[in-house]
Amino acid sequence: MTGNKEGASGVLYIVATPIGNLDDLSPRAVATLSRVDVVAAEDTRHSGRLLQHLGLQKRLIALHDHNERDRAGSILDELERGHSVALISDAGTPLISDPGYVLVREARRRGLTVTPIPGPCALVAALSAAGLPTDRFLFVGFLPAKRTGRRAALEPLRQESATLVFYESPHRILDAVSDIAAVLGDSREIVLGRELTKTFETFYSGAVAEVLPALEADPHGTKGEFVVMIRGAEPAGHDDEEGALDVDHLIRLLLPEMPVKKVAKLAAELSGRSKNDLYQRALELKQD
Repeated sequence: MTGNKEGASGVLYIVATPIGNLDDLSPRAVATLSRVDVVAAEDTRHSGRLLQHLGLQKRLIALHDHNERDRAGSILDELERGHSVALISDAGTPLISDPGYVLVREARRRGLTVTPIPGPCALVAALSAAGLPTDRFLFVGFLPAKRTGRRAALEPLRQESATLVFYESPHRILDAVSDIAAVLGDSREIVLGRELTKTFETFYSGAVAEVLPALEADPHGTKGEFVVMIRGAEPAGHDDEEGALDVDHLIRLLLPEMPVKKVAKLAAELSGRSKNDLYQRALELKQD
């Protein structure tokens, strides 16, 4: 901060900024931004508008994916001269699929103080409202842009039992969901969070086979940034534990008595497994 005594190092603050709604900026974040000497920003024009909204004039340094390794040294020099720096990204918490890793790692290597100013984070906000298990989740960031790479990245995750979380851009969301269906199965439960905290915030949820057409039918379905959340795979041996319910046997008993949808609902209530997964399994057994 300004006014550090001579010889003292400054502090690198990792400041979370709103992902949409400006009212989510914490008083502590505002106070920190008002006190630091320098703001390192992913996009100085974007962050300049945020600072202008707060009535602040600060020296801005661009720090993004393409220049971080070259620019980190000069920012660290600022810190060692006693100047404090706030690192912010375009939205949310820095370093979460955003620049800053190189800077923070090198600051810690030099023994400089790094302090988080917590706040908005799209993946945490989305998970909190998704209705999917949150005791274990795997954040994968952005999937590859090309179909071949996307499917290759999804393939090792087929048996992952933790909830999967991705970020996705609007112009790739339909292709990404299609590839999720192809690799993980169209009965897998999925939740998409779009435009979180903004005026047109929307959640799409259900089996992939249900969500994809809903997204295609929505005229706003390919607008805004997305958080993609997928229910994890059933743990291996789920039905092999001693005393576990033989779900396949139950489904076979129920199929002659009621529609597939009701069979899946009842089997899910009795077994604790995903209704969408059991619906697909019932369809398979019915065909057999």
